[in-house]
Order: sequence, then structure tokens, then C-alpha cells
Amino acid sequence: MLRVVLVLLVFCVLLIRQANSHEESGEWSCESDSEIRVQAEYGPGLITLDGHADDWKDMDGFEFSLLPALDPDAENEYRGGKMTVKALHDGRDVFFMVQVDGDYAYSKGISGKNCVTTINAHSVALMFQIGEDATYHSMGGCKEGFDSCTNKTCKGHEVDILHFSIGNAIPGRLYGGNPIDNRVGNGGDRFGHLVDLYAWNPHCRYLDGIGSSANDSSGQNDWKGAWWHSSFNVHSGFVEEDSPYASDGQKGTFYFEFSRPLRTMDRLQQDVQFTIGGSSKMSVAFWYPVDGIPWHGSGHYSVSCDWVPLDISLGSSVLTMARPRSSVSAASVFALLLSVISLCASVFIGYWVVKPQTVQFTPMENL
Repeated sequence: MLRVVLVLLVFCVLLIRQANSHEESGEWSCESDSEIRVQAEYGPGLITLDGHADDWKDMDGFEFSLLPALDPDAENEYRGGKMTVKALHDGRDVFFMVQVDGDYAYSKGISGKNCVTTINAHSVALMFQIGEDATYHSMGGCKEGFDSCTNKTCKGHEVDILHFSIGNAIPGRLYGGNPIDNRVGNGGDRFGHLVDLYAWNPHCRYLDGIGSSANDSSGQNDWKGAWWHSSFNVHSGFVEEDSPYASDGQKGTFYFEFSRPLRTMDRLQQDVQFTIGGSSKMSVAFWYPVDGIPWHGSGHYSVSCDWVPLDISLGSSVLTMARPRSSVSAASVFALLLSVISLCASVFIGYWVVKPQTVQFTPMENL
């Protein structure tokens, strides 16, 4: 029974508007900037996953203009401001910080019998290429329809998606993978709707572990994340009773912070696998209720009309930047001086040990 409820939840939240979502007018065209890329530097122990951007302030990111995902025309650019994407890894997990300017607006999700309505709330998604044939456009690009897409007919078109709708998530609290949903074996999140999905095209997307023909109990939600807004003046922590947490219309910036292991236990081709020193392809999308009008499935903005390269760095430039150079230099000079003094002392002591011992000559007549 529980699995049936979860399946209904997925279809209610993600697929209920299939007939109206991702319908394009005209032929698709894209002129992406080949110079843009996101760099995940190496820096262990630098990030606390709480939605706050303080620990990211010294790290570089890439600033993007947000254009409608299905019609990337500069005339329809998101009016609220730019989006900045930053990334970091610690050798085990990869971290993302997504910052986007926007007046504060919050609408709590309404819980129904089988689903939660969150279309009035802000949402953000990260998408990654899994299959070698997976395109950014059309969310993997498999030509099969909803009734015919399977892991065989759409093989090679898999994309990995994180989707976070904040309508039921308390600012600063951690959401995503949790023991209850992972125990059932899927990528859901019944507490905050930070879900782990995979897709072959916009009409064939599912929670990890749930498929078009059969389910697999080995599916997991490997993502965790939190959100915040710069207008909040309470840093000791919110609870659900504090909703809506601030007054609508306050100018500021939304912060979405996420993490996931570089490698997961996925055996179903539903998670992207990151490699240190390697490169992946990603994109970021943002849903915002412009002028108070609820968004719909395809009504989102994106950072590019094509994949953006994500490089997982081998180096340690973040650590080098953070290390105080003056302290290192002083320690090196002191160690060198101590070595010289020790060497001189050793030579002096050795000389006295091996020095020939002479006795002064005294003539016999003086005795």
C-alpha cells in the first residue's frame, strides 16, 4: 500500500500536467556560450550544509542570465536578476551553491489526499547527463512516448535530476535522502520534496527506483540540501510555525545548497557518477511565480540552452588560497635555523671528542 501511495505522489507532483508541459512552438534553436563552465575545486572541511552562503564567499562561481527553458530568447529573460552557480568537492562528496536574486515570496504547499501542491513555491533543479546520447534539450531526448519509453527503448538517453520545491521545506533545515523513503527503495522525500529523479524525456521521468514497467527496491535518494533567503533576520533557526518566515516582496537573494556523494550505489543507470579529475555535463533550472502567477511544468528558466561542463578538479587551489602564507614562511625559517644550530653543535662536540690529547713536556732538571 505504501508503494502505491508513493507512486501516486510522484505522478501527482511531476506528471499531472503532462498534456500541457514541454510543448514547444516552432523549431528548436540554441546558441550557447562555449566558454562557460562550472569548476568544482578541492576543499575538504569547508562547507556546512545549511543553506547559508557565508562559507562560499571566497569561492568563485559563474554568473548566468536566466532564459526560458523552451524559448531561450533574451527578450524574455528572468527579470529578478542573475543566477550564480558554485561547486566544490572534498574527495568524497560534491557540493553546489545556487544563488538567484529574487524578491521574497513564499506559499506553503497544500497537502491533499495523495499529493502535495507546490506550484506556487519556488523550485530549483539540477540536471546531469548520464547516457552518452542524452541531450539537454528535451530532458534526455528519447523519442519514445510515455507508453513506450523503457530502459531498453531509451537506453543511452538517461539524465539524472535533483528537484527541490520549497513549499514544505523550513529554511535552513536539511531535506532529501532520509531513512524512511530510502528504506522503501526510491528517491522520494516526503518531508521537503527534495527528490532524486531520472528521465529519458519530459514525459518519462520517475523517482529513482520507480520505473515505467517495474519498480526496484534498490533506488535511493542520494541528495541532501537546504534553502535560505537573505531577507531573513533570524539565524538561530526556524520551525514550521514561523511560516511564512518573512514578509513577501522583500528584495534579496535565494540560496539553495546541495550535496551528494561523488559515487553512488546506483546499479540502475539512474545516477550520474562523478570522477575526480573528470568532467560531466549539467544544467540548472529555476521556477518562480512571476507576478504571483503559479508556474507550470515547462514554465522554468535555465542557465543555458545546452549542457554546461562541470569539472571535478584534481588540484587543491582552495586550500592553497586559504592557507596563511606568513605562518608557513615563519615556520620554514625557524626550522632551517634550528637545523643549522644543531649541525654546528654536532660538529663542535665531535671535534672535542676526537681531538688528540697532548701532555706538556717537562725537562728532568726542572723536576
